[in-house]
Amino acid sequence: MRMRLLLAWIAGVVIVITGCSTTAGESGVIPQPQAAPVARTSSTAPQPLTTPRASSAAPASSTPLSSSAPPSSSAPPSSSAPPSPAASPKSATPRPTTPQSHKPVTMLESGDHGPAVAALQTRLSHLGYWLGAADGSFGLTTQQAVYALQKAAGLTPDGVYGPKTAAALKKGLLPRVRSASGHVIEVNLTSDLLMIVNGGKIAAVLNTSTGGGYTYTSDGVTAVAHTPTGQFRIFRSVDGMDVSPLGELWRPRYFYGGYAIHGSNSIPPYPVSHGCVRLSDPAIDWIWSAGLAPFGTEVMVYY
Repeated sequence: MRMRLLLAWIAGVVIVITGCSTTAGESGVIPQPQAAPVARTSSTAPQPLTTPRASSAAPASSTPLSSSAPPSSSAPPSSSAPPSPAASPKSATPRPTTPQSHKPVTMLESGDHGPAVAALQTRLSHLGYWLGAADGSFGLTTQQAVYALQKAAGLTPDGVYGPKTAAALKKGLLPRVRSASGHVIEVNLTSDLLMIVNGGKIAAVLNTSTGGGYTYTSDGVTAVAHTPTGQFRIFRSVDGMDVSPLGELWRPRYFYGGYAIHGSNSIPPYPVSHGCVRLSDPAIDWIWSAGLAPFGTEVMVYY
């Protein structure tokens, strides 16, 4: 029995020495059963959670962490926020202009063109103030017609169609005539107007320039520039330029001695002639072409 116990003890000692010989031989200390695995596990474990947060901080720095933080000044406004007035497309786009309404023309004069002039010409022609065709150009004949209207209305004849002249045209003012029958050419020296009258009614009114009342000398003879008054008749004519000691007469129709109704390049709205009855060249051409002053036509000259 003693022998068995001795053998058993010897066998246990041998087993203990064989199982721990490597570790015990280096440290001389028997390691704790759980200490060594814990130490090895901590040396191979992944980095703590603080490390990943540090590595992700860089991209997070350019992006707000909270939706309550104000956006950067360089960042575009939120899609949910209304655009500012400065950035509104409506404020940047100019507003369409309202078409201007055509205002009534209150003044027309020589050199003007357009529908307003044509309308003026048409109205003057219909009333009896001759000017030729209504072509929309305010030229010589239109100016002469405006002169005539202004004289008939007692206005200062300046050839400009303004408010007062427009009022006279609207009223349809015409000069008074003296003849009651027949085809008559009347020359009113007071208003310096020539009227072509048929049966006591005006067919045409023309601006004219008659004797200026000044003294002049021709071929040694001194005379006063005046137009004779009375009742006369056309007795002679020259179809072209007739040159006299006192000047050139375009297509004259003579009614008394050397006094004639003729065309001229100068027909102001006041008396300047030596005594003849001046008309514009287009006006005398019209009288010729329309046959309005044949021989025997009565010419009445009066104040």
